[in-house]
Amino acid sequence: MKVIILGAGQGKRLLPLTADVPKALLDIGGKPLVRRQIEAFVTCGAREFVVITGYGAARMEEELAAIAADLKITIRTVFNPFYSVADNLASCWMARHEMTGDFVQVNGDNVFRADLVAGLLISPPAPLTVAINRKPKFDADDMKVMLDGGRLTEIGKTLPVEAVDAEAIGFYYFRGEGSARYRAVLETCMRDPIGLRQWFPYAVGELAKHTEVAVCEAGAYEWCEVDFPADLQQARRMVAGW
Repeated sequence: MKVIILGAGQGKRLLPLTADVPKALLDIGGKPLVRRQIEAFVTCGAREFVVITGYGAARMEEELAAIAADLKITIRTVFNPFYSVADNLASCWMARHEMTGDFVQVNGDNVFRADLVAGLLISPPAPLTVAINRKPKFDADDMKVMLDGGRLTEIGKTLPVEAVDAEAIGFYYFRGEGSARYRAVLETCMRDPIGLRQWFPYAVGELAKHTEVAVCEAGAYEWCEVDFPADLQQARRMVAGW
């Protein structure tokens, strides 16, 4: 199994904390965020990683080389030179050559433990499985999803909240034919002029029109997405209890 981490962003909503360091390198309980991610996957048996870099690429590459040496794993990087002018659909498209076989794609700003990864990996087989969280209310920043039973039908931040069933938390597990179908959808999306302005879940929504997209419940696990300074403090408090 391969793990692809989206780590190209600066994290402007965390300024000035990210003025000189990418969001993925922020300290979370004594470790860079991306290292915590990689260690959680390594605990579950992953040995091959691809990290998409952009802002602060040199610092990211230096840290990733140290992590690879420490954990005796393989980490390759894919540099996205367009990170400042395009959303992360473009980052995924640039790493499409790495999307072979089964792989997990994860956002570079999620803090989690190995138990969440294990729960995703043992989910029933499907071309794509998306980790979701259910909650009473949703806000504008949530990556909202609509479901038909256990199947994802729509995903996006602008879905009407009255029709939303859950939020996608940033973990996408591609298996079997799902990998090739995702690559094909990325190619199609990037040929559209709006592709540069789309988040990659747009491609997941397009994929759901003709491919089974299953969901995995993540509500029982501790995790945090780091977008704002308050999230960073929450993540640090959370890992202090681990």
